[in-house]
Amino acid sequence: MGATLEIRNLHVSINDTPILKGVNLTINQGETHALMGPNGSGKSTLAYALMGHPAYTVDSGEVIFDGVDMLELEADERSRLGLFLAFQYPVAVPGVTVANFLRSAINARRKSENPEDPGITIPDFRRLLKNKMDLLGIDHKFAGRYLNEGFSGGEKKRNEVLQLATLEPKIGILDETDSGLDIDALRIVADGVNKLKGPQLGILVITHYKRMLEYLQPSFVHMIMDGQIVESGGPELADEIEEYGYKPFFAKHGVEATED
Repeated sequence: MGATLEIRNLHVSINDTPILKGVNLTINQGETHALMGPNGSGKSTLAYALMGHPAYTVDSGEVIFDGVDMLELEADERSRLGLFLAFQYPVAVPGVTVANFLRSAINARRKSENPEDPGITIPDFRRLLKNKMDLLGIDHKFAGRYLNEGFSGGEKKRNEVLQLATLEPKIGILDETDSGLDIDALRIVADGVNKLKGPQLGILVITHYKRMLEYLQPSFVHMIMDGQIVESGGPELADEIEEYGYKPFFAKHGVEATED
């Protein structure tokens, strides 16, 4: 049986301002879920709170991942447990190559599991990275570039997918990975994610728009408004949002309308 991420009545605030107001969501390893909602609804707050960002205060609720209370763990411990976050706005790290970053991340995880582990050898890591880059159709020269420095929007997002592929988490959260991408870059990034989908990877893709979902084809779609998941369904929910927008749902759930 695979890992399960259970979010139970999660309340989160930023600077004493409530953002999440009782989120409930369960994601199993091997499933693909989408979280949609207008600006200010709490989508990215959920992603950062799950990863343990210090600016986000968990006021109440539980997050159980693979049977472990995640709220008691630091961000790096959550990552080593098998949770991964692809950022909406990846940060550049001058002087650190993509390859060195990934090898350090792999070794940190191995050390946490066994303090005596000497780490992955350079030949083994090179083979691993080349295999992942070939799978995703990424030029091998990419590994020698400094992390996100001078990268286009599409390259930054492809690098996030390469990290996802190399670190092999149990659950991956994609925070608006489609943000800022043209249609060609979006197709390339989505194709990479699709190649990684399978029984060993659960995915939560956070997005405003249906276009990303047309490629990823999630089985479960959830709508968040005013800090709560107000509706859940299949792909037909994304179709409804695409056709009518969020305004009908504001009225339906008694939520004050905000800018989409």
